[in-house]
Amino acid sequence: MGYELRVVRETPLAYAELARAIAPAGFELRGSDEIVTGHAGGRHAVARWAGQLVGEPGSDWQVAQLLRLSTALGARLVGEDGEVYSLRDGVMEVETGGDVVQIGKFDEIVDAGPAAWSP
Repeated sequence: MGYELRVVRETPLAYAELARAIAPAGFELRGSDEIVTGHAGGRHAVARWAGQLVGEPGSDWQVAQLLRLSTALGARLVGEDGEVYSLRDGVMEVETGGDVVQIGKFDEIVDAGPAAWSP
């Protein structure tokens, strides 16, 4: 298991609401618990339903997709250690302990696709 990011809302997210909300944002359910989206003709896993949405990103592209998904659901994207991921003026950021670090330009990251991070 990798590092998890969670889609967190003030009000709990019901599975039926998830199923209705993700399609307009370009996501779909594969099976009963996997949320996928497309890039370059392929379908790529972004998150899984485990009573809440959880993702284990292996690329900045997956983090960007999790941000899109959290926005579509009116939620925040939060890491295991409490850091919060957000989008400001087209730039992905992560805030932890009052410090903000820019990840990169959202559009460029999405266009680059789901290439995995190098070890």
